[in-house]
Amino acid sequence: MSEARPGPSRPPVRLRPVPPIDPPYADETDEAYWPAPTHGQLALDLFASTRPDPVRPPERRAALRPVPSRSTTHPVTPIPPATAPEATRAAHRFVGSCLEVVNGYRSPAQVRAVLDPARASDLLTELARASGRAAAPRRRVGRPVVRLLRMRVCEPREAAVEAAAVLTGAGGQSWAMALRLEHRRGRWLCTALHVL
Repeated sequence: MSEARPGPSRPPVRLRPVPPIDPPYADETDEAYWPAPTHGQLALDLFASTRPDPVRPPERRAALRPVPSRSTTHPVTPIPPATAPEATRAAHRFVGSCLEVVNGYRSPAQVRAVLDPARASDLLTELARASGRAAAPRRRVGRPVVRLLRMRVCEPREAAVEAAAVLTGAGGQSWAMALRLEHRRGRWLCTALHVL
């Protein structure tokens, strides 16, 4: 026969009354109902709004914090309008074309048509520098070396868009590309390009 072994002794369960959770009525503010806070407790005065402030009179309290008012002499700067969907698409198309050049899928000469003619040589030099940095072969490979991680587009004025793109390359290195496109004669042309 097996004998039952005595388990660890447990202390007896004791029931204690729960303190009341209802807030006091206005006539029940005696100390017996709400005991004074002890050391380490927060003191919450539920009736502070009904008591006058003994330190400052009400007219002086209002004078300490003047309410700021809007000046009517200075015009309020309007919030810039949201970027037009056409401008956003143009920026995404241009960044996509630049990534094809950097990854070796497209020759830089094919991008010349969307560059500002006055600045085309500088912009192509910047794009060639980015291509050399990626060290992408000039042949089609299975997977692109440099990819677009995220992009922000804003329209500082009508018919101009600026974009900042974060690019990720092989080995986890990140780059940044900043560009400006302007709408001229029905086309979006790149006027500034920086790859960091």
